[in-house]
Amino acid sequence: MANSSLSTSREKILHECKDYLLIAFGMILYGIGWTVFLLPNKITVGGLPGIASIVYWAAGLPIQVTYFCINFILLILSVKILGWKFSVKTIFAVFTLTFFLLVIQQLFDGISFVKDEVFMSCVLGATLCGSGIGIAFSANGSSGGTDIIAAIINKYHDVSLGRIIMILNMTIVTCSYFVLKDWGQVVYGYVTLYVVSFVIDKIMSFSRSSVQFFIISQKYEEIGKAINALHRGVTMLDAKGLYTGNPQKVMFVLAKGSQSNAIFRIIHDIDPKAFVSQSAVIGVFGEGFDTLKVGRSKKSSIES
Repeated sequence: MANSSLSTSREKILHECKDYLLIAFGMILYGIGWTVFLLPNKITVGGLPGIASIVYWAAGLPIQVTYFCINFILLILSVKILGWKFSVKTIFAVFTLTFFLLVIQQLFDGISFVKDEVFMSCVLGATLCGSGIGIAFSANGSSGGTDIIAAIINKYHDVSLGRIIMILNMTIVTCSYFVLKDWGQVVYGYVTLYVVSFVIDKIMSFSRSSVQFFIISQKYEEIGKAINALHRGVTMLDAKGLYTGNPQKVMFVLAKGSQSNAIFRIIHDIDPKAFVSQSAVIGVFGEGFDTLKVGRSKKSSIES
């Protein structure tokens, strides 16, 4: 019993460490996309970094100062609504990004990777920024700013994070015109928002993808216990072959897409002749997967 508790605690620690490493990596990608490709070409990334960029272009105030100060207020809101688990990782992400903004600006000062190619800079910068945010979200973190607002809305409503962020950021990008005085740059900002939201949705869909298995094998108990060791449930179904008339046990398994290879390896090692059907599922809701979110009509809210 003690060994089981120790093993569980060790797994939780390793999982948390993995989350923090992913968040740090995501913030580095975001910092490179923002300061290397977007900021020098005066392309507004949207959100709080967009506000920081506008303030920088208008008043010369360092982007990390504006970014950190406004985030302080939003983090208080995050602690109250999203809880400490989300907020601690967000605080870590904010400090990490603030630090790396200084480092990246010094490392890439005066270096231009795609000189005189504004559209290419727009696409590359947006892809890196979207990847950074998506990786942070998949690790239950956030880069702060409008990400916090998006996460709050997503907590109560089944709306994609990318779509929420895009809607919230449209106004900020439009407002950049009053500083840049160039509608062309604003259009690049819109393109950036679209690419960022697209990349975020793709990464989140990949990280949350689920699969289902139907497994027929005479060694169902051994296979089932091995799959249980992956912290995935196995449901046994009674079946009967129409041709042979023999009774069969069919295992029904729902798992994360990232666990597919491990499950196939288990089946192959125990019973290479097992019959296996795998298919992707649109969504899985319940313990161990996503939380079920059902919108409530105004009428039902009043009646309750």
